[in-house]
Amino acid sequence: MNDKLPPDALIEAALLTQIEPLSEKAMRELCVPPLSQDKLIDVLTQLKLRWQQRALDLVHTREGWRFQIAQAAFERLGSLQEQRTPRYSRAVMETLAIIAYQQPVTRGDIEGIRGVAVSQNVMQTLQDRGWIEIIGHRDSVGRPALWATTESFLTDLRLDSLEELPPLTELGELVLPELQDTPPSGDEEAEDEAEADTLETAEPPPEHGNRDMLLN
Repeated sequence: MNDKLPPDALIEAALLTQIEPLSEKAMRELCVPPLSQDKLIDVLTQLKLRWQQRALDLVHTREGWRFQIAQAAFERLGSLQEQRTPRYSRAVMETLAIIAYQQPVTRGDIEGIRGVAVSQNVMQTLQDRGWIEIIGHRDSVGRPALWATTESFLTDLRLDSLEELPPLTELGELVLPELQDTPPSGDEEAEDEAEADTLETAEPPPEHGNRDMLLN
């Protein structure tokens, strides 16, 4: 029955119902016969115009096209997400920041910068969130895994590239303002274990990310 639907209606429905961004190839192939690239551009332009002045924006990310909450609406809707949004520990956010700014890095590199051991719970938390992945192995003793951020990390932070990451001073203000003046607690392992306990009861993260929400 899909071939009886106009392309803009079919693609609009796909964009609104799919959790992950859709590639242009996937959208073209939804239609019968498949849309040309020029026709797809026309459809996307039409959809962007249709959704103007609404609370959702049709945007293009590194992973594809998707609808996300408009910035003006996000501030009003943010309270609805408060109980759904996972709150990550200091250890998790420090580790993520090191990987984002120093990648590719090994766990040994991270431990050298943080000055404490990095528990598997921390790495697993970031993997489960889809923000980090192994991209290779360092040619050294033991061939340790090299970690880097993912396309999902950029998409969730609404960034096109790593070059758009905020300066480290700004990141500190967004993520962990207490790090500017507070010395390490010396009990990172206990914090990591608490993080693992939190994961067992945490709600799924919201589908449409925002940098301020994710880094608070």
